[in-house]
Amino acid sequence: MSDLESIKKEIKALYETNPAIHINISMSHPKIHLENDPAVIKGIYPNIFRIEEYSSGYPQCHTLLYADVLTNQIEIVELTHA
Repeated sequence: MSDLESIKKEIKALYETNPAIHINISMSHPKIHLENDPAVIKGIYPNIFRIEEYSSGYPQCHTLLYADVLTNQIEIVELTHA
């Protein structure tokens, strides 16, 4: 199993058991910067997953690539402590 497939499997397991996560994101396009912010995984798809976060005071949805987790632009805190 490749690293990317492993990441997809771990995110799917989180989504199915407890979709409430804490996430670190540092991306410039689109510009998203979150540090240990609470989020909820809203959906998982073959190449992407969607989260909803409230750092601005209202719900914002973001579509993220599994590959960005692999390249460390996205860190799901629960996956690093598993």
